[in-house]
Order: sequence, then structure tokens, then C-alpha cells
Amino acid sequence: MKAIIPVAGVGSRLRPHTFSQPKVLLNVAGKPIIGHIMDKLIESGIDEAIIIVGYLGEMIEEYITGHYPIKLTFVTQSEQLGLAHAIHMCQEHVSADEPLFIILGDTIFDVDLMPVLSGGVSTLGVKEVPDPRRFGVAVTEGNTIRKLIEKPDKPVSKMAIVGLYFLREAGGLFRSIDHIIANNIRTKGEYQLTDALQHMIDCGEQFTTFPVQGWYDCGKPETLLSTNEVLLHTHHTDRLIPGCIINPPVFIADSATVTNSIVGPYATIAEDTVVSDSIVRNSIIGAQSQVSDIMLDRSIVGNNASLSGMGHEVNIGDYSEIRMS
Repeated sequence: MKAIIPVAGVGSRLRPHTFSQPKVLLNVAGKPIIGHIMDKLIESGIDEAIIIVGYLGEMIEEYITGHYPIKLTFVTQSEQLGLAHAIHMCQEHVSADEPLFIILGDTIFDVDLMPVLSGGVSTLGVKEVPDPRRFGVAVTEGNTIRKLIEKPDKPVSKMAIVGLYFLREAGGLFRSIDHIIANNIRTKGEYQLTDALQHMIDCGEQFTTFPVQGWYDCGKPETLLSTNEVLLHTHHTDRLIPGCIINPPVFIADSATVTNSIVGPYATIAEDTVVSDSIVRNSIIGAQSQVSDIMLDRSIVGNNASLSGMGHEVNIGDYSEIRMS
């Protein structure tokens, strides 16, 4: 089965980190966001992926082709016209009568996809949220979807669409996307996938919902750290390092060097990074960085960065050097 994974976004809310790398390559619990997604898809039986890239797309292509030996197609979205437009660009790579799974590239999830992919009915993953205004939402009757609304100004449902879409036949989706583009139907200035799915419903396609409790947002620094905390409970290492105190759960890469430090809980230290004489907790430190003589809490340090001194909370991007005294 094929999956489409849109990862063309700029990730502006995660700057400065996304100035030098795509959002989906940010490290969470020892692996890039896109790595967690690819692992889950392959585990669920997906054997072909169409990756929609844009900003710094060559970095995404290099990572995925170097780590995942499934059939891969890369499509470049050079103009950001909305999610439906991005999916539309994949049409030539998908047969009309085949099933299709779509997952947004910043959606790390924990749900059993096997029943979803084998159920034979179009279905969307949903989760109840307290404030649905920044999501597409589903108005349901039982688990049958009656209406889909993109980012409603007034709450009509608390069932947020979490970025997991299964279509029993891809052709209906592409026909509906053709319709909204041909008629210039935009919501908030973009061609929305939610509007295309609603057109499918209007044309008689039945959609159900499936619950997704394990849905982890990686869109902002604070949610990236929260996701890191959750994932470390299952994606952790158990290294014992002489002269150090390790408070689990943590991820410390095999190639990382840690001396005279306290690490954890909820710390991720990536490959070839050196941490010395420091306390690091609730933080993510990227690859090939150096951290010394510092206390970090709820901090994100990029790749190839150097940080030393008496800090407490920082958010610095790649190739930065900061000394605090």
C-alpha cells in the first residue's frame, strides 16, 4: 500500500532550528520526526511512500533514502498553495482504484493502523481537543462523519482531524481536489484537504472516524519537548556511564560522550555530542554539539552548537556558539 507524506512546510514556529534543517529532521527521543513516522508506516505494512518536499527537501531525501529501503518517490511542491494542492501533485503516481494512506509529516502517532488499512472504508483519525479552532474538525453521528470544517471560528465539534487519512480508493479524492482547484475553492487562502474530503462526502462517499489517543505535536518548541518526554518512555537507552548520574528515561547516542554530568530525566543527546560537567534534563541536544559547565532544563540545542556557562533554559540553533558567565 502507498502512503503520501507531505513535508514541504517551512516550520517557522521552530526557528532558529528550521533555518538550517527541515522541521521533520529535528531529533525527538533519538530519531528525526520523520524517522518515527516511517518506522510506524513500515511496521503497518506500507511498502511505498510518496514524499512531498519543498524547503530544504534534499536533506529529507538524503535521510529517508539512506535509512528506508522501500519504494520512494519524491515530489517537489515549489509553491505553498495548501495541503490539497500538495496531494494533487502526487496524482500521476497513484492509481485511481487503489487505496491510499495520507499522514502529515509532523504527526507522530501511536495507534494500531492494521485495522484501519484493512477495513475497506474511508476513515479519518480524530481526537477530542479542548480548543478545536486551529484544526480541521469532524462533525459526527456515531462514528460516521456528517461534515468536515477547516479551522472553525466557532466551535462546532471538538473532534480534531489529527492528520491520518485512509481512502479506500484514491480516485475519488483526486476528483474532488480537481473540483476545488478548478472552482478556486479556498479556505483561509489555501486549497484545503478538508474541503476536498467534504466534497467527497457531498458526492456520497462514506467516511468513518477512528480514535487516536497517542497523537504528538512537534510544531512548537514546547510541544517538541513534550513529545520528547512522552516518546522517551518507549524509545530510551540504558547506558551506564562511570562518573555520571543517569535519571531515566533518557536517550544517549552510543557515539555521544558524557563525563562528570547528571543527565535526565527526559533528556535526548544525539550522535557525536560531548557533554561535560553539566546537568541536562527535559532537553534535546542535537548531533556533534558541545555542552559544558551548564545546567539545562526545557532547552533545545541544535546540531554543531557549542554552549557553556551557567544557563537554565535555552533555544539555540545549529552552528551557534554561546558562552554564559
